[in-house]
Amino acid sequence: MNIGIFTDTYYPQVSGVATSIKVLRNQLERAGHQVYIFTTTDPHVDKNIYERNIFRFTSIPFVSFTDRRIAVRGLFKAYQVAKDLGLDIVHTQTEFSMGMIGKFVAKQLKVPCIHTYHTMYEDYLHYIANGKLLKPYHVKEATRAYCYHLNGIVAPSERVANTLTGYGVKAPIRIIPTGIDINQYEQQSTADYRQKLGYQPDTPVLLSLSRLAYEKNIHEVIAALPAILEQVPNAQLLIVGDGPARETLENQVQDAGLTAHVQFTGEIDNDEVYNYYQMADLFVSASNSESQGLTYIEAMAAGLKTVVAASPYTDQLLDDPSLGTTFTSEANLVKDVVRYLQHPNTFNDPKPRQKKLYQISAEYFGKQVINYYQDVQLAYSESADKSANISN
Repeated sequence: MNIGIFTDTYYPQVSGVATSIKVLRNQLERAGHQVYIFTTTDPHVDKNIYERNIFRFTSIPFVSFTDRRIAVRGLFKAYQVAKDLGLDIVHTQTEFSMGMIGKFVAKQLKVPCIHTYHTMYEDYLHYIANGKLLKPYHVKEATRAYCYHLNGIVAPSERVANTLTGYGVKAPIRIIPTGIDINQYEQQSTADYRQKLGYQPDTPVLLSLSRLAYEKNIHEVIAALPAILEQVPNAQLLIVGDGPARETLENQVQDAGLTAHVQFTGEIDNDEVYNYYQMADLFVSASNSESQGLTYIEAMAAGLKTVVAASPYTDQLLDDPSLGTTFTSEANLVKDVVRYLQHPNTFNDPKPRQKKLYQISAEYFGKQVINYYQDVQLAYSESADKSANISN
């Protein structure tokens, strides 16, 4: 198949969506398919350097998300490129500029269009006019409008599928969690990152790794740290990543007198991420805005136990204490973190993790998406034949 992926965000931008697309592209190409990325220009990409099968369209920073881009032109150029490539299917990864262009291209080429719904937008409304301009109702209407006439939708989790159904989306929905390259996180670190970060070999290290955005609720982890330190006095919290909430979080740490126990690394290279998982003792997250939560399965692949906010997705993912657990309150967060730090060898059954690894693997993810492409193509062809017979 010749597959066109239309997205507003792609490498070198750092996001869960960019990671998901990169993994998907690798798996599709490994299976023998041709993949073409239609995306936005990026100031960090040298225009003189050739990017294989990547087509970039003029863009500007997105409102309230200045590290994200939105295309401002390229509709007919994208159609001509896609026509010359002979695309068999269009897979959009955004509801905005490149997503709309992708839908237009699919309609003109008369090929099926499927979409992955990555973002729970109701959790991000506060970024736009402090939540005073857009309301959940607007998200519902905009989502339903975008999903109209799609031939299929990929939902990364049951939560996303239920949300779309609740919005009244009628397009077929299939739940396909994004997979990851297991080998990337299991590989042995070539450097002593504990020493690099100033930790002793026996220092209990809690890891928070994500974009530093308000909806990630990192402030809740920081707020729980004093209670954790009462029972594990030498514990350290390592916050990896960057984003709009960083200054607020740094001020919170300083005001709470926690500077000796909290370290911010800033943004790190994606190829280094596995080192941080492997050097930590426990992964912690209070976020409840995840459509799936790639960092959770990355931690699992690296063999790191996790303590994260409860949700239908995380409760299903962490269904054995040897993998980690979920919490519903600050008291439970403190109790669970302390339990894992004080008794690190209590929950070490390797079987649950081995069972999960294939389910969260990039290989399994790729196979499921290819199967969905084939099912959607078949349904599209049958529908076209039926329409032709009726018209005749």
